[in-house]
Amino acid sequence: MSLEFKVLTLNCWGIPYVSKDRKNRMKAIACYLKNSEYDVVCLQEVWTDGDFDLIKNESSNIYPYVHYFYSGVIGSGLCILSKHVIEEAFFHQWSLNGYIHKIHHGDWFGGKGVGLCKLTVNNFNVNIYTAHLHAEYNRNSDEYEAHRVLQAFDTAQFILLTSRGVDLVVLAGDLNTMPGDLAYKVIKTVPGLMDSYECCREPIEDSSTCESPRNSYTQRKSHGQRIDYILYHPGAKLQVALKSYDLPLPDRVPCCPYSYSDHEAVEATLEIGEAPIKHAAQKENETETVLRDSLAVLNKALNDLASSRICYGFVFVVLSCVLVVSFAFGVPPGYSVIYDFARVLLTIFAAFFLLMATIWVKIERHGLLAGKLAMEISLKKLS
Repeated sequence: MSLEFKVLTLNCWGIPYVSKDRKNRMKAIACYLKNSEYDVVCLQEVWTDGDFDLIKNESSNIYPYVHYFYSGVIGSGLCILSKHVIEEAFFHQWSLNGYIHKIHHGDWFGGKGVGLCKLTVNNFNVNIYTAHLHAEYNRNSDEYEAHRVLQAFDTAQFILLTSRGVDLVVLAGDLNTMPGDLAYKVIKTVPGLMDSYECCREPIEDSSTCESPRNSYTQRKSHGQRIDYILYHPGAKLQVALKSYDLPLPDRVPCCPYSYSDHEAVEATLEIGEAPIKHAAQKENETETVLRDSLAVLNKALNDLASSRICYGFVFVVLSCVLVVSFAFGVPPGYSVIYDFARVLLTIFAAFFLLMATIWVKIERHGLLAGKLAMEISLKKLS
């Protein structure tokens, strides 16, 4: 007995008022899906209920089972569409998701994490995971590296703890990390996942899934990045072979000058058989190296956090002193409104830096420590 299992993943770039041509692109994505034949579709950055309802309703004849992972202020943006009954669903929110005051980045407001849907497909137990890791806004000076590495480790641990006895594990999504990056190594190595692209016998010519030269939304000359993945791992009783790997969407929406998203969709077809196969043993020394490198990143982040706390506290003291001095001297005639406004601003900024120096630093520190302790347990097990 064998089974073909076809998966699609796409970052839909559905940020309200920001993403270009959003409504028209969402209609095009919905139209594509209602004419598609996947077993499972994993979508990211579906940020509004209206866009989700549009995609769900348009494709309901093909994908009658749908789950959206609500989280945070604006939702996680993650949803799964399936031909098969979704028997169980769960969302694990990461402890660190960026910074609340970095409103222009916005990752914190999504309450990001990893979503899980459990399916039974022809008597095979299949776990589908989807995730969207924190974006990398500056590769030369990445302030979110520790957050992303920790998110990758949380996802890897979540997969390990929820997939025992499962016949097939699939992780599909925008992982915001390139092959060779530490977060990629963590999320692939720790749970022993295989990259469908790397398993492809005839790799496609241009594998970039973000900032691709052929995408209408790529603003500058770029070779593109491969940051959207379909990773998989068979259970102990199965053999799973990659039948095909592709970027299926055309460069432009038909009869339109724009692409479906600023990301490319990725599809993979897996061939599942019941005959047992000896899977290659996970290289423990490779996993150990990845975990040690991750611990180094987290330790550096903890040291930087201690320095940040001092800086936040110092700024709070300075602003508080300026505020006290402003009340100690009289207000020049005609400047009372300006002085009152300045005092309000000083009070707001002082409160913000006090919050950052106390509550926020504590939250981030505890998140980093939680990941660090879990990594140390995994390292101890390996050694």
